Amino acid sequence: MPTSPVAARFAQTIRSRTPAVGYWIVLDSPVSTERIGRLGFDYVALDAQHGLLGYSGMLHGLLAIDAGAQSAGMVRVEANDPTAIGKALDAGAVGVIVPLVDTADDAAAAVRAAKYPPHGIRSYGPMRSALRVGPAPAESDETTLVFAMIETPDGLENVEEIAATPGLDGVYVGPSDLTLAVGGAYPGDPTVADTFAAALKRVAAAAEAAGVAAGIHTPHGDVARQRLAEGYTFATVASDLTHLEAVAATHLASATTTGENA
Repeated sequence: MPTSPVAARFAQTIRSRTPAVGYWIVLDSPVSTERIGRLGFDYVALDAQHGLLGYSGMLHGLLAIDAGAQSAGMVRVEANDPTAIGKALDAGAVGVIVPLVDTADDAAAAVRAAKYPPHGIRSYGPMRSALRVGPAPAESDETTLVFAMIETPDGLENVEEIAATPGLDGVYVGPSDLTLAVGGAYPGDPTVADTFAAALKRVAAAAEAAGVAAGIHTPHGDVARQRLAEGYTFATVASDLTHLEAVAATHLASATTTGENA
C-alpha cells in the first residue's frame, strides 16, 4: 500500500525543520481524541508513559487520530525499550518520543529499536502500520520518526552528543523533569527560571548544530508560540485532561458569579 500522505507530510515537516504544533493526549477517550485530531494540529501525541491509557487505549487513540486524516499520530512510549517502541509503531504510530535518554548510546538504542535491519533491530510484524506504509521495511523506516527526550541532568549534559546520533530525528524537552534536573524543587519552580531558560537554549542550539528538530512540551498555545519563536521546530500543547478541567472550571465560575460582577 502507498505511504499515508499524512505520515509522509509530517516526516518531511520534521526533517526540513518546518514549524509544527501538536496536542497531547493522556485520556483513554477515542471519541474526544478523534475530535481533537480533526482540528488541524500537525500531530497528536498519546502519552503511554504517564498517560491513563494502556495498549488498547493507545491503539484506539491512533485509530481515532487516523480517522480525522489530518494529524500524524505519535506516541510517547513508556520506556526506551524495543518492545514498547515496536508495539507503538506496529499499532500505527508515525513516530515515538522516547523518555529518559541520558546518553548518545541510549539514543542509538532507541533508533535501533525503531528501525528494521540492517539499520536496526525492529522485529517485523506491522499489524496496523502496514496499512500506512506498506510491507517494505525500508519504506517504513523512511517515515518513522524517533525523538529522544532531554529531561535529566545527564541528558542535558550530553545533549550535543545525543542530538548528533545517526538516525535520530530530533530531541524533545520534558520541561517538568528538566526543571528538576537543573535544581528546581518542583516543576515550574521560578527560582531556577534563568538556569532553565539557559538549558532550553542549549537544547535548541544542540539540535540546530546537529541538523535535527527540537521539540518541547508546553502548557498552552501562547507558550507554544513563544518556543517556536525561540528556535524550537515543534511544540506540543498539553493536554486533554488539564484543558477539560480548566474549561469546566471557567464555566462553573461564570455560572456561579453573582452580585456586582455578574
